[in-house]
Amino acid sequence: MTETIDALAGLVAAGGVVVLSGAGLSTESGIPDYRGPTGVARRHPPMTYQAFTREPAARRRYWARSHLGWRMVARASPNDGHRAVARLQAAGLVDGVITQNVDGLHTAAGSTGVVDLHGRLDTVVCLRCGDRTSREELDRRLVAANPGFDATVAVVNPDGDVELDEERVAAFRLVDCTRCGAGMLKPDVVFFGETVPADRVSRCFAMVDAARSLLVLGSSLTVWSGRRFVLRAAKLGTAVVIANQGVTRGDGYAALRVDAPLGRVLPQVVQRVVAGADRAPGDGVGGSVPVVAVTPVAG
Repeated sequence: MTETIDALAGLVAAGGVVVLSGAGLSTESGIPDYRGPTGVARRHPPMTYQAFTREPAARRRYWARSHLGWRMVARASPNDGHRAVARLQAAGLVDGVITQNVDGLHTAAGSTGVVDLHGRLDTVVCLRCGDRTSREELDRRLVAANPGFDATVAVVNPDGDVELDEERVAAFRLVDCTRCGAGMLKPDVVFFGETVPADRVSRCFAMVDAARSLLVLGSSLTVWSGRRFVLRAAKLGTAVVIANQGVTRGDGYAALRVDAPLGRVLPQVVQRVVAGADRAPGDGVGGSVPVVAVTPVAG
């Protein structure tokens, strides 16, 4: 493990790193993923854009469940992995952060210029007039419209959704946009069946094109919206490093593969490289990095 951490630290010390993060980075903040060791099974498929916009019952079901799940996401705090990424960025070694997560924890940890590929749960958009408001404001309005609506939530999904029985859902009252008076409100996140805004994708590709290395953190790379950046980096000959618990769909492109808890690995990388971050990028770092298969760090 020490040799692998040294290899990862050496690559990061070269600078020019672009981070691509997924749900696995937020599990240590109490937000489970779907596919990793702490993944949760769900009875209902994720909400699609088509169902949300066309079916009032589906829209009511989403907001009733998300109203409860949002409170758990809002209470989540950045973990050691998020803080390590922010420290590496502050040291000038990480040039950009692309996240598939919608929890805003990279920004809360101190990272700047984060590209929230799939949007953020803490913002709400009106599909009629385009007005954007905070999720806190919507939460207050939903509480007022649904006095006494509460439930014990044992598990929240990565998208802020929870499981809730249909009887509770049927009693839930929705609210409309306060600006236009009749607009349909939607969390400012990319639902299944919806495309990531083209300008956001272009910005991410530009970051990858300029990177010395692409560091994937906590993503199985199952979803195309994130995997395409790994394929782009591989096509350009840019080093791809994957740190994730479990296999990913990008493993075949990885120059370095680390299978270990990110909250333990990333702080060790910070300890090794931040003290030397004043060196010119690449000083003392060179050569190819071998593929390494690593077992999880012992508890």
